[in-house]
Amino acid sequence: MDKAALLLSLVLAQTPQADLRCTSTGQDFVYDCTVMLMRGGRPLEGAEVTVGADMPSMPMAHSVRPSKATPGTKPGEYRLRLDLEMLGEWAIKLRLAGPVRDQLILHYEFDSKGATQIRR
Repeated sequence: MDKAALLLSLVLAQTPQADLRCTSTGQDFVYDCTVMLMRGGRPLEGAEVTVGADMPSMPMAHSVRPSKATPGTKPGEYRLRLDLEMLGEWAIKLRLAGPVRDQLILHYEFDSKGATQIRR
């Protein structure tokens, strides 16, 4: 493996990864969500996680207030309530502070039951 490939693999191993799971609360457009954060194959603990949302089809058209996630019961788990304005595709922005500073953008399709990740 050459030096550039080795350096790239080391950088990618330290890039945070996130998985978002959301289920409807029964209220229109309100979801209880769990974020699992990993870095280097291990749970990312002690992070401050702020979550925002924007619709790619209507940038800046919605006023979804960012919410802070609280630590869950498992290592790397964070919980939050997401209050959207409509169903459809949303870009979920995870702002991380603490042991790592980063911003992750995840695309999800929200419906009346929950959310499904959109792979790009």
